[in-house]
Formats: sequence, structure tokens, C-alpha cells
Amino acid sequence: MAVSSSTPVELVERVYASLPERVAIASRRLGRPLTLAEKILVNHLANPEGQELERGASYADFHPDRVAMQDATAQMALLQFMTAGLPEAAVPSTVHCDHLIQAKVGASIDLGVAVDTNREVYDFLRSVSAKYGLGFWGPGSGIIHQVVLENYAFPGGMMIGTDSHTPNAGGLGMVAIGVGGADAVDVMTGFPWNVRWPKVIGVRLTGTLSGWSSPKDVILEVARRLTVEGGTGAIVEYHGPGRTRSQPPARRRFATWARRSAPPPRSSVTTPTWPLTCALLAGVASPTRQTPSLNICAPTRAPTTTRSSRSISIHSGH
Repeated sequence: MAVSSSTPVELVERVYASLPERVAIASRRLGRPLTLAEKILVNHLANPEGQELERGASYADFHPDRVAMQDATAQMALLQFMTAGLPEAAVPSTVHCDHLIQAKVGASIDLGVAVDTNREVYDFLRSVSAKYGLGFWGPGSGIIHQVVLENYAFPGGMMIGTDSHTPNAGGLGMVAIGVGGADAVDVMTGFPWNVRWPKVIGVRLTGTLSGWSSPKDVILEVARRLTVEGGTGAIVEYHGPGRTRSQPPARRRFATWARRSAPPPRSSVTTPTWPLTCALLAGVASPTRQTPSLNICAPTRAPTTTRSSRSISIHSGH
């Protein structure tokens, strides 16, 4: 399959096709069922049979499905990628020009100032993207994590991005992790991405959000309990009856705020992820997005405390 900046149906179907076998391998090796995050991780391992799977200890090689870069970090990453001598990136990759725009006066004026100030940078990023088949989102086209969510994210996928808001895609059932430019280049050149096998923290949600509360309030409570360093090296999985009562926009806010609770505090988790539901699929449905013909709306068993490294229970009510 030819590499393009989009997320073609063929890529998604290939990820789903390997999932049952790889989940079975990991479940047999661990002697227990897997959490959602673990299923996604093992499906992207370079060596599911031989890789050590000790949470918080083993270092593992992964093959993410795609890469996203914002304009400030993409410059050095693309300069490094150019030295590899490859005709195109090994995985779908995109560049998003949003971080160099400073909000001072108003949208139109600030955008014009950014274009004038960073013209050389934008021209470089645009030309490199065109040469190597990267998706290019110019200044004014949108914020990176929202563009990725609406155009490229898919349930069960794995991506890395050179932006701390990359975990926003976890609201669509991905494992999406913010990384440095060197990590992005590794994946773009076909090398595996090496990282410590994450711990899993289960957050059980019950009740419903009242009119005076928001996803950020829940995440601030998670951050309070975990402390600033308590989530380091862990994936937070949301489960419980409360998860099905949240609308798709709220779930995306759960995902992005779970990584950057507020500056301060930060929960410092590797990434959060939110199980897929039919309502979530309907919330992101778009005529411009290709959707594989798969029956993925069947009920699934949520993570339990026996399968998580740690469990937190939060009840929201009026």
C-alpha cells in the first residue's frame, strides 16, 4: 500500500486484521485478559511473541500507524529526516502550522503577523512536505490535535506526535502519545519507536456530570489523587457506567485534559484512552471520512481493578 498523509481504509483494516491473533498471543503469555490499552499496544509491537511485557519495567519496540508534527518542532525533525535519503516517509505523517501563531489582538491580525514573521519557516515546511508526501496544514487551518482527531484518528490505532496535546486522540479510542522530534524521525524512517511498557491506571466513572461541572473538573480530581508525578509512565483508561453518558466532545476533553490537567497541575500520564462506543462513532461521523465495514458496536468488557496497576473511582452527580 502506498504511503499517503491520509488514514486510508486499507491501513485501518490492516490494523484490525492483526488484532485478534496478537491479543491472543499476549493473553496467553500473560495468563489473563488484556485492557483496552494493552490490546492496542500489543497489536503494534514489533515482536509480540518475544517482547517482555512487564509494566513499568520492560522497554518495547512499537510501530505506530502515523506521525503528527507541529510547526515549531517539525523544523529540526524534517531537517533530520531529509538526511536519511528516503523518497517518502515510512508512515502517514502530517505537519500542522499552529504553534507559531501568537494570540494578541484578534484572529485575522494575529494570523497575518504570524505569516509575515514566519514566512521562511512556513515555506520550508510546505516545500519539504510536498517533496516527501507529508500532509501540510498551513497557518489558519486549525489546531493540530483537533485536526488530527477530525481527520486522521481511528479507534484501535496508535500514533505519536511532537505536541503535548497528541493524547487528545485518545478520546477516539487511540493510544496517542506526545514525543520528541527524534522519536518522530525514527518512525518516519521506518525504525521502531522504543519506550518503556506503560503501567495502566483504571478510572471508573459513575453518575453524570451536572450543569455546573465539566470534564476538566473530573481530570483535576484525577490529578489531585495521582499528584503531579503519580501518572508518569502510565496509561489512564476510563471505564464504568459513567463513560457511556458522556458525549463525544466531552470525551475528547477528558482525553486532552487527562494529559495536561492545567498548567499547573499536570497528571503527567503517558496518554489516556477512552473505549469506543456507537455514540462516539456517530459523533465523529463525516462524509469526508472513510469508514471500514466492521461490526465494532458489540458490548465489550471494561478494564477491572485486577487488570490495572491502580484503580480510581470517581462519582459525578447533581
